[in-house]
Amino acid sequence: MTTFLVTGATGNMGQSLIGFLLEKEANVKVIAAVRDVVKVKKTYGSLKNLDFRQFDFKDSTSFSDALAGVDTVFLLRPPQISKIDAYFKPLLKAISKSTVRQLLFLSVQGAEQSSMIPHHKIESLVKTYRIPYVFLRPSYFMQNLTTTLYKDIVTKRKIILPAGKAKFNWVDVSNIAEVAAHILLNFNTFKNKAYEITGPDNLSFEHAVAIINRYVKHPLVYKKVNPLSFFLIKKKEGMATGFILVMLVLHFLPRFQKAPRVSTFYSDLLGKAPTTLDAFVKREKSCFEKETL
Repeated sequence: MTTFLVTGATGNMGQSLIGFLLEKEANVKVIAAVRDVVKVKKTYGSLKNLDFRQFDFKDSTSFSDALAGVDTVFLLRPPQISKIDAYFKPLLKAISKSTVRQLLFLSVQGAEQSSMIPHHKIESLVKTYRIPYVFLRPSYFMQNLTTTLYKDIVTKRKIILPAGKAKFNWVDVSNIAEVAAHILLNFNTFKNKAYEITGPDNLSFEHAVAIINRYVKHPLVYKKVNPLSFFLIKKKEGMATGFILVMLVLHFLPRFQKAPRVSTFYSDLLGKAPTTLDAFVKREKSCFEKETL
């Protein structure tokens, strides 16, 4: 029986991945790596072949127990963690000395070309520690609309970003999780390579807001701001400086880059089309209709 440790188990990606792993393969044990085991057990309930272990990216003393007896790790970077040397270097060192034989890191499209984003450094560290890997590089998450950008959507009916008219490729986290599960269960086929996963279309935030407004009674507005204004707005709201800088990199730099590559990896691998942004918005319509958190 193969034992998988899934970080980010309480988020959209982690929950979806765990569901696919348990659905696709009976002969696996999945461990959800979480900060509060008691709380998360209540969320998940009782699922066969699912266990829980205490784990905190910011507490290196939690690493050895969480990794004990684990064969494969699914690793993602929590958005709020930008200090890679402080938190990821000790973790990857611990993984390299553990029973772990392989690691799937959820990176980001273009990580190999941009040393400014945290994912680039994490990929380099994985190679430095000689951990057998797969780097899955998705494009821009559709679920950012229902997580990172959601507060402004429901409280201000706005999306406020320094993205201008830049086009982003929108991908559904569920599609990413389904691919990740397939890779984890067939790791040797994909070992020591990187794969991009995208949605079918490149769309600006203006276009994304237009799609949302087809389905809601109270329309949204896309407010373009410059990087300094964005920084000051988010700093006043209490957002951590490191997270603001990551947001700036992800949303401002694309204004000066070519449109993202559209990958066929999802459809080639699974034989079906990825989710469109229109389908995602229609599916999550109730979220976008809310006006208070």
